[in-house]
Amino acid sequence: MKKTASSVSFRVKRIYDPVEAGDGLRVLIDRLWPRGVSRERAAVGLWLKEVTPSTELRQWLHSEPEGWPEFARRYRLELAQQPEAVAQLLKAARSSPVTLLSTVKDFEHSHVSVLVGFLQKAAEQD
Repeated sequence: MKKTASSVSFRVKRIYDPVEAGDGLRVLIDRLWPRGVSRERAAVGLWLKEVTPSTELRQWLHSEPEGWPEFARRYRLELAQQPEAVAQLLKAARSSPVTLLSTVKDFEHSHVSVLVGFLQKAAEQD
């Protein structure tokens, strides 16, 4: 059964959380490999650096803590420049569960929430 655009969803977890059977494809969405996590323990099926914020954008946000809305806007522009990577995630999510993995503690105020929103909007337009 093919999922409709509205049924495309992404689970989000910290990479330090235990692997679960329902995780499906585990996708690391951080630019750098997390410290202290072996590749075996992480069970990452895909490390998609193309959908992570650029180094410059990450550094800008750290220097401008009040710049969250501007960060989100700039990051969405960067994501729009990665149609192949976005399509790869959407295709995977239409056929099986996808869990996005990151080291961040606050998903809501990080690239994770922006990426999930971007993917959901892209799925609706697809």
